[in-house]
Amino acid sequence: MHSKNHGKLLVTRKPNKIVGDTSRVITRPHLPEDAKRITLIIERIRGLSESRQQKLLTQIIKNFSRRHEDLTHIFEKHFSLVKKHIKKGRLLSETESALVGAYFTKEYAIESAALFNPSIVPHPVQDHLEEGSLRFVMSLRATGEGHISSIVFRSGVLNRYNTFRFDPVSEFVETPDLKLNPFYKRKLFQHKLKEMKADNDICTCVLNALPEEFSKEQLVREMGRLHKHPHFTPNKQNKTFEIINWLSDSNYEVDFHSDHRISERVIFPVSKNESRGIEDARFVQFFDDTGESTYYATYTAYNGVTILPQLIETKDFISFKITMLNGKAAQDKGLALFPRKINGQFAMLSRQDGENNHIMFSKHLQFWRTSHIIQRPEYPWEFVQIGNCGSPIETEKGWIVLTHGVGPMRQYCIGAMLLDLENPCKVIARLEQPLLIPTEKEREGYVPNVVYSCGSIIHSNELVIPYAMSDINSGIATVSVNNLINSMRKVTDRS
Repeated sequence: MHSKNHGKLLVTRKPNKIVGDTSRVITRPHLPEDAKRITLIIERIRGLSESRQQKLLTQIIKNFSRRHEDLTHIFEKHFSLVKKHIKKGRLLSETESALVGAYFTKEYAIESAALFNPSIVPHPVQDHLEEGSLRFVMSLRATGEGHISSIVFRSGVLNRYNTFRFDPVSEFVETPDLKLNPFYKRKLFQHKLKEMKADNDICTCVLNALPEEFSKEQLVREMGRLHKHPHFTPNKQNKTFEIINWLSDSNYEVDFHSDHRISERVIFPVSKNESRGIEDARFVQFFDDTGESTYYATYTAYNGVTILPQLIETKDFISFKITMLNGKAAQDKGLALFPRKINGQFAMLSRQDGENNHIMFSKHLQFWRTSHIIQRPEYPWEFVQIGNCGSPIETEKGWIVLTHGVGPMRQYCIGAMLLDLENPCKVIARLEQPLLIPTEKEREGYVPNVVYSCGSIIHSNELVIPYAMSDINSGIATVSVNNLINSMRKVTDRS
């Protein structure tokens, strides 16, 4: 399907549609808010005869083993969360322990509401391909019950004609065990607590008792001492402890099974600052000065009240390291990292004010202190706000940046601009009309009238754009790179 947007600019919408699958489920703890009920449920299980317990467990395993790869481990993990509620002196059999774990487990359909806001990067493994083909990894924002968002992945191959062939999607989904970072640097920790507006006196009291590099265990111990012998009001102290715990749990690592398909891996919210969702990951393949590549993704952590930008780092899409971004400029949504340093500094696009496109530079990947505006809303289709649609893409003529613009009736369109290669503060050219506008079929969904992307790639001289359709499903579009650039209005030509 071809749609004419501006002059001779042709965008091809691919037939591929990426839709959510309600059968893809993970397991999560299912704990009543009232702790007394936990003890009552355990006692009811223990009240069953041994034969009935065994029969019940056998039926549970039969009903759910085809949906999860290691039910025994899942039940053990969730049993460990409630075993402190077992009455003293009571020993549970192996069957009873497994049953308790099962009763405090629930399924969660990660893609049941939506599968949208995709980004795409080259796969770290590019061998055994036909000439001119590219293996890719696509990340998507999956949303389920309660509108909790997580990151899921798809993989496949683009041939020389940019025909998509997706790998089969696994029927299983894997959530890895969390590994909290064991040590924290005191100065960096205190700096972030100040940004988070934690009480400075209480933080100083706790942190001054710790070494320059401290563990989570040491941190908890110092907070415990202050709790036993408080120097501050209980309300202020507890609120500050909550922020400290929130920050310490925000840096973590997850590992997946290397022999499982990438579509089985889901990064689900684990820390308090992302308890209500991991939103809009913008993946980019970043090359350092030696030519070695690392995949980074910025995303928005949401706890139901506050949003915080976080950073994901991976080499292989098997092991992931998650850290918090710091600095006054590391705020709001839509951070997008450039794929290499510029003049010895990391560079990032951002939208601090919720309205304009900003750019910022830093010598340290985790710290962003200042930014400035490089683009403001100019055309009617973007009068409400503009932002980026993923990391800039390098070409000989400049950095291509896909943008989103919000216009009347909250319609989101995708546009584009071109930044100078060595001075990306300078906008060379931009489209006057949108590149992608929601079609009649694309405008119906959870959030109507929206097309949106979190990252594209260039392959076979075309810009390949995976994009979301009204926050429910995703599609793919392509456009000639040369045609796109030539269709832009040169900014310097306009008086």
